[in-house]
Amino acid sequence: GAGKAFCAGHDLKEMRGNYTKSFQQALFRLCGKVMMKIVAMPQPVVARIHGIATAAGCQLVSMCDLAVASDVARFAVSGINVGLFCATPSVGLARNMGRKEAFEMLVTGDFIDAQEARRRGLVNRVVPLEQLDDEVAKLTASICAKSPAAIAMGKRMFYAQLEMGLDAAYQMAAEAMACNMMCEDAAEGIDAFMAKRTPVWTGR
Repeated sequence: GAGKAFCAGHDLKEMRGNYTKSFQQALFRLCGKVMMKIVAMPQPVVARIHGIATAAGCQLVSMCDLAVASDVARFAVSGINVGLFCATPSVGLARNMGRKEAFEMLVTGDFIDAQEARRRGLVNRVVPLEQLDDEVAKLTASICAKSPAAIAMGKRMFYAQLEMGLDAAYQMAAEAMACNMMCEDAAEGIDAFMAKRTPVWTGR
């Protein structure tokens, strides 16, 4: 985002100017597709929040795999203030924080600050604004140092198991680990660990 906002959400003027149900359906279906693309990507997606994240902007934060916020960032799902319950943002919020905390945001439209967003599980880290880029770089460097094959497999499994019952989730996780162990990167990683050397990942 540029300017004071990370993302302020949908353009209310555009929504009001295209006042047909078909337009609204297409708009929110497209938004849902964008959010699901983030989940489907094999790479972890990191939100870098320098300013306010409201409505669909807060939804975007909730759907990114990881989030680093500046200490001046603020978060709200404020549609309720104009008579519009933020239904699509509620999907991500309810999967990031406790349901009562999420529902309170949805029915009050009140802002929470970055530290409260961290406490609730919406963001991973909060740093002073001037340290934001360095903190994002530190986090991404740590991830990029790992096997891309293991990261991609792990991300896919992580989101799939969240939608399952406990027994099915363990069955899927066991299969994922067995398949991961057969990857070249796992063999290389274990050999490198035992040899006390840095692994060389192939992504396979």
